[in-house]
Amino acid sequence: MSVLSPQLSDSGALVERHWQELSRRRRTYTILGLLALFVALSGSLWFANETNAGKFFDRLPHLFDFVGDLVPRDGMEVVRALFDLPSPYDDGSFKYNYPEGRLYITDTIYIPEYFYKMLETLNIAIFSTIIGMFFGFLLCFFAAKNLMPNFLVRGVVRRFMEILRAFPEVVIAGFFLAILSLGPIPAIIAVSIHTIGALGKLFFEVVENADMKPEEGLRAVGGNWVERVWFGIVPQVLPNFMSYFLLRLEINVRASTIIGAVGGGGIGELLRLSIGQGHEAKTLAIVLLLLATIIAVDQFSAWLRRRLVGDQAFQLAH
Repeated sequence: MSVLSPQLSDSGALVERHWQELSRRRRTYTILGLLALFVALSGSLWFANETNAGKFFDRLPHLFDFVGDLVPRDGMEVVRALFDLPSPYDDGSFKYNYPEGRLYITDTIYIPEYFYKMLETLNIAIFSTIIGMFFGFLLCFFAAKNLMPNFLVRGVVRRFMEILRAFPEVVIAGFFLAILSLGPIPAIIAVSIHTIGALGKLFFEVVENADMKPEEGLRAVGGNWVERVWFGIVPQVLPNFMSYFLLRLEINVRASTIIGAVGGGGIGELLRLSIGQGHEAKTLAIVLLLLATIIAVDQFSAWLRRRLVGDQAFQLAH
């Protein structure tokens, strides 16, 4: 014992010195990181204030003026704006009672304009997400390392999906709006393109973490590549695929609203018009409708994910 104790003592001292060195290095990196963050934040604020034409700090007080201007003249004004009802404040410049924007089911029964446009936004998001999931599903198996040993094919598919998700939806929409004119079609194309790249990446990461034993069993009995994927991998990953599909649907509802503001149809276009024309009741009505819709979509998708993935797995994930 007496012979080994100096060695143990030396080892302990070595570990202690190593730990102290790591602690000093960690503190140094932390200080440098905070300093870099401070410099970047200061530079960004300077750029926003000095070089931006909007003069960030000069215009900041007007934000509170804008919020104050959103207060309606009475509580029912928002309801009248939301349901296309006549208003005593209607001066003809921005009508509450707007028959041209409604969807008439019969001669007297109609869907108010904002609800109809909200449905259009939801349709853009749902259709785009379905397209994105379909092509992302097809591509993900060619990008997974455990299913595609050919690095050239795998690399090409991964780079292709990176290109698809490299640009924000609103940038892609601006390109197609210039070609195809205003409307929901450019919005669908833009959201679909970005969704293919985003879901494709999430999908192939799920596939790479799948249990390969079923696939190996199918390979042993002579199953071809498609059979091994369809019967050995897809049943394992499908619940997670559906969970990511629903998560992406929530994101695409918001993206479709933003694209609508630049001419892609839906509720976003009306929100831009109401803000631009200074109509506080209509702006508040659209914001409340958007908030209610997004909450409803989030709650529904969360409930459906719990049913698909399982309550225990859902709780662990959250």
